[in-house]
Amino acid sequence: MQDQTILAAEHISHTYTGPSGDVHALNDVSLRLSRESFVCLVGPSGCGKSTLLRILAGLLRPLAGCVRLDSQVITRAQRRIGLVFQQANLMPWRTVSGNLSLPLELAQVPASEQDDRTRAMLELTGLHGFADAYPAELSGGMAQRVAIGRALIHDPEVLLLDEPFGSLDALTREQMSEELLHIWARHRKTVLMVTHSIPEAVLLADRVLVMSPRPGRLVDDVAIPLPRPRHLDTMHRPDFVALTEHLRRQIRAAR
Repeated sequence: MQDQTILAAEHISHTYTGPSGDVHALNDVSLRLSRESFVCLVGPSGCGKSTLLRILAGLLRPLAGCVRLDSQVITRAQRRIGLVFQQANLMPWRTVSGNLSLPLELAQVPASEQDDRTRAMLELTGLHGFADAYPAELSGGMAQRVAIGRALIHDPEVLLLDEPFGSLDALTREQMSEELLHIWARHRKTVLMVTHSIPEAVLLADRVLVMSPRPGRLVDDVAIPLPRPRHLDTMHRPDFVALTEHLRRQIRAAR
């Protein structure tokens, strides 16, 4: 059977060196992401989740181990991998359309294609009525839609999300979870998302990876067999509740 792995971390360890001493962030982390899968990563604060995402994106070279995109070792950022941070980090002097189209401009995509792809992304992210708005005019949820659209517009194969809804209020966060499910169903990218919300992870993911406290290591890999498509009502199912309780127990046991 053909291997469906697109992104793999192999025995990743990393230590930060600073004036107050070394911080051992990750210890021997290995994982594999299958094509078109949605995987969430949970664990206590400070366990190295964001460090792992930066290593997977090629933004940080690990002290030990390597990351492979297909069979090639990653040593720098890749166009095939998109990354979204907790803060939208939009350019305040550019409109929503201008922020979305920036990766295409940098890649010197022809102007007519830029326009077509920007219009399509405005429609996909539900921002078609805000094309000419500036970031200061957007809500937090709308700004994160722009950030996700900007990461998707150059059509990466893998999307890494670092707690993208962490700064949003609870209601907006739920809405954005549903929006992300819709976007993923349309485009079927391979997604790895860091979240501190166990219910959010169970709602979104095919698998949930659990990390231990620092130095972070993977202590569980939980399959989420809930049927798709999923909606917020899915959170009331008894099997959904059972999965969230199992993950809470695993995180507590890892401390």
